[in-house]
Amino acid sequence: MDDLRDKYIQLIADAGEEAALEALRVQAVGKKGEISLKMRELGKMTPEERQVMGPKLNALKDEINSALSARKASLADAALEERLRGEWLDVTLPANGRRQGSIHPISQVREEVTAIFGEMGFSVAEGPQIDSDWYNFDALNIPSHHPARAEMDTFYMHRAEGDARPPHVLRTHTSPVQIRSMEKQGAPIRIIAPGRVYRADYDQTHTPMFHQVEGLAIDREISMAQLKWTLEEFLRAFFEVEGVELRFRASHFPFTEPSAEVDIRCSWEGGQLKVGEGDDWLEILGSGMVHPKVLAAGGIDPDAWQGFAFGIGIDRIAMLKYGIPDLRAFFDSDLRWLRHYGFGALQQPNLHGGLSG
Repeated sequence: MDDLRDKYIQLIADAGEEAALEALRVQAVGKKGEISLKMRELGKMTPEERQVMGPKLNALKDEINSALSARKASLADAALEERLRGEWLDVTLPANGRRQGSIHPISQVREEVTAIFGEMGFSVAEGPQIDSDWYNFDALNIPSHHPARAEMDTFYMHRAEGDARPPHVLRTHTSPVQIRSMEKQGAPIRIIAPGRVYRADYDQTHTPMFHQVEGLAIDREISMAQLKWTLEEFLRAFFEVEGVELRFRASHFPFTEPSAEVDIRCSWEGGQLKVGEGDDWLEILGSGMVHPKVLAAGGIDPDAWQGFAFGIGIDRIAMLKYGIPDLRAFFDSDLRWLRHYGFGALQQPNLHGGLSG
């Protein structure tokens, strides 16, 4: 083994490039290397011989690996020195101008939404993006046979065989935050829950990960009229128009009763959206009065309290307000797109100074 050690230590010291080092590594300690083959011979030895030879072979292997690592670092240092000798920099030249980063439209719109609802007295609540199916479905009155619970629509987390814990999912909406907030704060409550959500869908207007903001208000005498006023004020402020006209259409959501889809009056003159005028209607969000079973799941007495809830796609209203045609572009990380649609880093939206500047 001394001859083997001296042989490889010398070859490693003489290696002039990383490729030669790699070849030596394979030759010495690779799967079929000389030292590896000798270690296989340990099985043919007596226990007494193994006690002597085993530690020696392991020590030899460690020494060769250390020599290889040291030589590799030495070659890297030499290459850097050579590169530094060949490069030069004139420190008297003027510096390149620094480019200022920009705020992504999704972040901007989230801040705009938060500013508007903050003026109305709503606080921001957050929750985990991976949640149990109880919070994501059961507590929201979504039955086990509902299509939304199918694996073709929902991302389920892997569970080891025999794992007794409840299934967990990537949340499909931010509604679980409503349940957690009710459990934590009780009633009365007034919150919005913005955040990422996940569904198995991908096309021009859908992506597997997108952003929602949901609102919840619970009190003794909350009504649909207050829901309508809240949405009108939000949309008027968000689209920065004098007034909006909404149309409520009866719908069905398991977590609200009654439920309504909300359309906004608009026009598409020249392919440009104008809110608050025209003869067209655009579906903008879903809403309704919180179902008594959902209140009960959140630990609130449905006989004493009632409330409204709504859900808005942040990506969708960002597309509408800023004329972005394809939802997928939000997540392409294209610097040209970001420079075109991005917002100033110090441009904090508020109702008094202007949302979008």
